[in-house]
Amino acid sequence: MDPQLRSKLTRRPLAVAKAAIDELIDDDHGLTTLVFAYLVSAAWWLVFGTLVGLYLSLKFVWPELDGVSWLSFGRLRPIHTNTVFWGWSSHGMVGLAYYVVPRTCRRRLYSYRLGWVALGLMSASVLAGDLCLAAGISNGAQEYRELVWPVMLMFASGLALTLYNFYRTVVGRTTREIYISNWYVLGALIWTLTLITISYLPFYQRGFGETVIQGYYMHQGVGMWFTPMVLGLTYYFLPKFLNKPIYSYSLGVLAFWTQMFFYTMIGSHHFLYSPLPWWLQTVAILFSIGMIVPVVAGTANFLLTMRGSGHALRSSYAVPFLLVGVVYYFVGSMQGSFEALRSLNLLWHFSSYTVGHSHITMYGFVSFLIWGGAYGLLPRLSGREAPHLSIGIHFWLAFIGLMIYGVSLSVGGTLQGLSWKHGEPFQNSVVLMAPYWLWRAVGGTLMFGSHLLFGFNMWHMLPGRTPALPEPLTQEPARAI
Repeated sequence: MDPQLRSKLTRRPLAVAKAAIDELIDDDHGLTTLVFAYLVSAAWWLVFGTLVGLYLSLKFVWPELDGVSWLSFGRLRPIHTNTVFWGWSSHGMVGLAYYVVPRTCRRRLYSYRLGWVALGLMSASVLAGDLCLAAGISNGAQEYRELVWPVMLMFASGLALTLYNFYRTVVGRTTREIYISNWYVLGALIWTLTLITISYLPFYQRGFGETVIQGYYMHQGVGMWFTPMVLGLTYYFLPKFLNKPIYSYSLGVLAFWTQMFFYTMIGSHHFLYSPLPWWLQTVAILFSIGMIVPVVAGTANFLLTMRGSGHALRSSYAVPFLLVGVVYYFVGSMQGSFEALRSLNLLWHFSSYTVGHSHITMYGFVSFLIWGGAYGLLPRLSGREAPHLSIGIHFWLAFIGLMIYGVSLSVGGTLQGLSWKHGEPFQNSVVLMAPYWLWRAVGGTLMFGSHLLFGFNMWHMLPGRTPALPEPLTQEPARAI
């Protein structure tokens, strides 16, 4: 080989260089420290919670993996779901919101102390909840509601302090309008506190009353906490990273109010063909179909904002995460609307299809948008970037892992449902699902590997942990977004 050609090949980087940080916006060190504290906590819960999930996926391939009571599926599964719900996703979203709310209001956060107290309460509730679940202390067979009320009270107290902190910040804003991100953030906090109150009051939860409340809780937790919260963050980060305004403020308002209207009544579609009143099931189906309105409005708003910004996909690692999150928001939400139809619900409900669907929404949608916000914001706060190669590997491991996970369970779950529908012995469906569960474990392993890389990248972005950026950072005038 020619020596000059060999020299060029050896100098070629493994990853395409991305654009350097365009500005340093650490104008409030106390806020920067608080945001990093939430995101570091979120990264820890992500690694721990998905390690439990990975172990569970291996038990589908090797059922005899252990014989320890607190490692049983019935105890580990709620530990996995509650840790990634209240530990990873909630800490990540609230941490990013602690930057977005003051920034869009053009004023300092009302109280840093309240932010730290809220972080302590939320983290303590996740730790206490995991210990209780491991010991077999739970709220019973209430999916995503397994935490006993004292534990959930701690988490709700953290959210209440956060709501008060954000509300006082918005009230003291120096802008005339309330930016749409704050509509979503405050709405999510108000609805979630309402949801927890309704779902944990005991006196009307007897018999089918408990079933109705359970359906309400399961879907409101996703649709009125995670969905509006992370969408509100995206309404800030996407225009910020693209350096252009959101496509349509009106579409954002339409998506907000239709989300608040339609999502409140869809929980009962989890109990179709049950003894619940037929009219209640029908209302849940109609409102599930109505959810197409906010989903299409929100997705169109984000994609039209990205139109003509292909350069950002090539020059940034934050924007590709946001794009994937927006696409999965559409895919997962449309899945949910169609799964509410009686004919398709009869096929897919109780099968592994719903497990793939839940990961497409909570992982593909929520987690990717959190990662996009973190990778775009944190280097601008600390002045320190993670290695571009490790960010790229994180993206592709998470993306490919989720594709393997979601496709395998969607296909396998459909075949599983057809097997049940045709009246075949249950054992046949177990044998049928074996290869799909193996692919589930493969996808989950790739996803978990990406989480380790995210923790590694977080360490690199911490203030003072790595050498400062070599290039001078240019200061830009303060903007509303």
